[in-house]
Amino acid sequence: MGPHPAVAAIRLAVRRVLHDILTDHGSTTDHGSATARGGLLVHGSATRHRSATGHGGDDDPTTPVPHEAPHPGPPVTASPAPHRRPGPLVLVACSGGADSMALASALAFEAPKLGVRAGGITVDHGLQPGSDLRAAEVALRLRGLGLDPVESIAVTVGRDGGPEAAARDARYAALDAAAERHGAAAVLLGHTRDDQAETVLLGLARGSGIRSLSGMAEVSGAGGRYRRPFLHIDRQTARRACMVQSLPVWDDPHNADPAYTRSRLRHEGLPALEKALGKGVVEALARTAQLSRDDADALDAWARQAEEGVRDASGLLECAKLYALPPAVRRRILRRAAIEAGAPAGSLFARHIEEIDRLITGWRGQGAINLPGKVVAQRQGGRLVIRQG
Repeated sequence: MGPHPAVAAIRLAVRRVLHDILTDHGSTTDHGSATARGGLLVHGSATRHRSATGHGGDDDPTTPVPHEAPHPGPPVTASPAPHRRPGPLVLVACSGGADSMALASALAFEAPKLGVRAGGITVDHGLQPGSDLRAAEVALRLRGLGLDPVESIAVTVGRDGGPEAAARDARYAALDAAAERHGAAAVLLGHTRDDQAETVLLGLARGSGIRSLSGMAEVSGAGGRYRRPFLHIDRQTARRACMVQSLPVWDDPHNADPAYTRSRLRHEGLPALEKALGKGVVEALARTAQLSRDDADALDAWARQAEEGVRDASGLLECAKLYALPPAVRRRILRRAAIEAGAPAGSLFARHIEEIDRLITGWRGQGAINLPGKVVAQRQGGRLVIRQG
């Protein structure tokens, strides 16, 4: 009898991501279909040798074959066995909630079968009394699952961008530092399909464009560090997986606090939408995120190609050539130019790009546009100049 369907679902999602990580990092395992030798992928079992422990792989010692010479000679000595290269390290970010505990349990189960080392990180934001003790308890649970290394990291949450954004920034900074410190190939995050639906609605409310509607990417961060295996799994499946495995979970009171926008959306907004529109809203929003991401990626690629043709010999943007482009492509070029000039991406909003765009599409001799990061955009002699003011 196989595992509970919820457990099977989370394990399959993690297994797929681990296979992707192994492929991306050119790693080898005894259970893969290809091995890396001298930078090349060599397929087939003929390239594998079995050691006394029964674990195959490139680095397994071969069994010496007796030397059959016609005349007696010195005995053949087997060359020393090379050291087995350890598998990549994958960390799971775990708050102790149902989503991340389900993810940690699936990683602990699947990683050894693929020759992947598995560890865990829990972040103590210090925003609630006893948060340090709770983080220590989560770390203990992760070790109980067999994860190693395991770290509990305390962070200081600032105020920039509001409490939710500040906590997120502090958390990712801690995860980035931990991944660098341990040399991790990837960090798994427990965001579910429900989280994706909430992110799409938040982006819609901000009116930030198609990139915001694309929600969270399955792979993000420097070098594809962050992986989200559960974006196609609903929150209840993760919770059921914890329940049937008797995994203790912690429900963060902040997730039910109406002071937080996402909490209000989760407990009031989405239920109201489902009541008005019927079931399936979460699935539809998650599907919208994927479709929007595909479109946004295509437009970004178009903008990168088009940018080369709208600059003059000195590298300045030519307004007439920009005007001829579709607005979605043109505004992407303008945004990239503003960021390259020093405008912080997180502070550059749609209204800023629209004001720059008017220098091209609604030119009436208007003055310079002030942008975040002390960047100035102005039109000069048919050219668009974006630079530090």
